[in-house]
Amino acid sequence: MERNSKLMLAAATTLFGTIGLIRRAIPLASSVIACVRGFVGAAFLLLLLLLRKKHLSKDAIKANGKLLVLSGAAIGLNWVLLFEAYNYTSVAIATLCYYMAPVFVMLLSPLVLGEKLTRRKLLCVLVALMGMVFVSGVFDEGMSGTSDDRGILFGLGAAALYACVIMTNQKLHDIPTYDKTITQLVMASVVTLPYVLLTQELGVMSISPQTIGLLLVAGVLQTGIAYALYFGSMDALDAQTVAIFGYIDPVVAILLSALILGETLDFGGIIGAILILGAAFFSELPAKQK
Repeated sequence: MERNSKLMLAAATTLFGTIGLIRRAIPLASSVIACVRGFVGAAFLLLLLLLRKKHLSKDAIKANGKLLVLSGAAIGLNWVLLFEAYNYTSVAIATLCYYMAPVFVMLLSPLVLGEKLTRRKLLCVLVALMGMVFVSGVFDEGMSGTSDDRGILFGLGAAALYACVIMTNQKLHDIPTYDKTITQLVMASVVTLPYVLLTQELGVMSISPQTIGLLLVAGVLQTGIAYALYFGSMDALDAQTVAIFGYIDPVVAILLSALILGETLDFGGIIGAILILGAAFFSELPAKQK
């Protein structure tokens, strides 16, 4: 049982790591992709729930309504910024910026969740921030207003929003995981839809069969199936294992960026990747018992 759950979790995090590759191949605005991804992913999970002869808990959704709206909106905007980051910088750098989310959580949790910022967590924050300096290339040429710089800022913005999602989710109570995820995905699309309608000329938008296929991959495979595998693995695994397996995502993204897109990290980027991912990984490890 545990072995199967680990395989499911590894498959889910691997799928998450391919998102940047698919986004690069879709010739549509980031807001459009985010909106479609949310609706398709939610529809797939809802269908899966119905096939299992289960239903959404209206009472649980209503009781957590405000937080679900807030976290769903943050997810939608987070996707838009992350997809924009992929447009302006390499998938590897955008992914590393996105993995600053645990650092933002550590910094904000004392204020939002009342958690203590321990010396170990503070050290992890400082190490990750130093890694971000290396990734940004400040030591080489400074922030020059290039596309890479904008991509880094979009990636950090996406990380900040995802940190908000993490902290908001910790305040949700007595709601099944699928109910929470389906509602949040729907809200992500609802929030991005008005922006899409205001900024995109849908009537003249040319969408090829290939683009439709890629949108379905993003919505069904990378969202619906990935989330189903992710949540389906959790019952048999502890939180520590789930957190550690999450680092498959950035490794896959960085490898695909190099092997398929031909994007490579320079020496500073490699040092930054080690510092950021190392700090985030170390922060997840349990403290030693005295």
